[in-house]
Amino acid sequence: MPARTRAGAPVAERVIAWQRRHGRHDLPWQTSRDPYRVWLSEIMLQQTQVATVLDYYPRFLERFPDVRTLAAAPLDDVLALWSGLGYYSRARHLHRCAQAIVAGHGGSFPRSAAALAELPGIGRSTAGAIAAFCFGERAAILDGNVKRVLTRVLGFDADLARAANERVLWQHAEALLPARDVDRYTQGLMDLGATLCTARAPRCTQCPLAEPCVARRQGDPSRYPVKMHRLERRQRHNALLWLVQGDRLWLVRRPDMGVWAGLWTLPLFDSIDDVSNAAEGWPGRGEALAPIDHALTHFDWRLEPWRHRLPDRLAVARRERIESSLPEGRWFTVAQAQALGLPAPIRKLITR
Repeated sequence: MPARTRAGAPVAERVIAWQRRHGRHDLPWQTSRDPYRVWLSEIMLQQTQVATVLDYYPRFLERFPDVRTLAAAPLDDVLALWSGLGYYSRARHLHRCAQAIVAGHGGSFPRSAAALAELPGIGRSTAGAIAAFCFGERAAILDGNVKRVLTRVLGFDADLARAANERVLWQHAEALLPARDVDRYTQGLMDLGATLCTARAPRCTQCPLAEPCVARRQGDPSRYPVKMHRLERRQRHNALLWLVQGDRLWLVRRPDMGVWAGLWTLPLFDSIDDVSNAAEGWPGRGEALAPIDHALTHFDWRLEPWRHRLPDRLAVARRERIESSLPEGRWFTVAQAQALGLPAPIRKLITR
């Protein structure tokens, strides 16, 4: 039976009515029921602010207007347009998923949440969003915003770090689904989490679910959702070798797993001393530059660049000896490098 407010109106009915009057209606992906565009927006919005996605989304669509174009593109082109958006595994999964849709589904998205969730990089919540928005399926979602809204309204205080508890919350989310207008209800939950039911300083007095909200009655909405196991942030230090000759620089491709997987970057060393030792005896001039502080999901990374400029004129044999001492890579002009998938701090460094 759907949860009800004291006035008798189901939660979903309140959310739908609020979304019609006060929700967001001008986001570019809301004007289409094209599953490609909805899917792209859902992937971009994972762990990324709407304001940031609004900048990337149209540029990505201009270059890759449909799933077939994306599937046929080189991964480097995809990563290049993703550069600066972070969480680069999303871009790799996006590319693989597009190829799977073309190869296995003739370029058409499956029409059910269950089938969508079988595709690479599409989890249960993203599959539910696509199915609800594009095909009208009564499918639940449980992204970060929706988890926050539902755990507060229901007073669901079980530890979501445990998979069994998250499965129970999924059951609650499915039980609350309306018989119709599931797309507007889904958007309304997202909008509530993004605009009113925020992680800090929620605006409960403006919320359409204030009446039945257990967290509001308890007086401490910020304690929801409960997630006991949190990874401690670590500190990491590395040095970067920015080797330049003329208008070219040496770049290496990161491994397919780990931080910046598959991206091109300056060679990484354990310390600035290791870089200066490696460059000892090289012709030209080297210098240490100001450190870069870069925050990732679970650690803070301090990167210390060492720029070494080789003479424009250098014997081929001498240059080849230097190249053989470097991590495997190749020379690129700055213009060529800008067209690659580069981590944001590297792109900023070499183009400043």
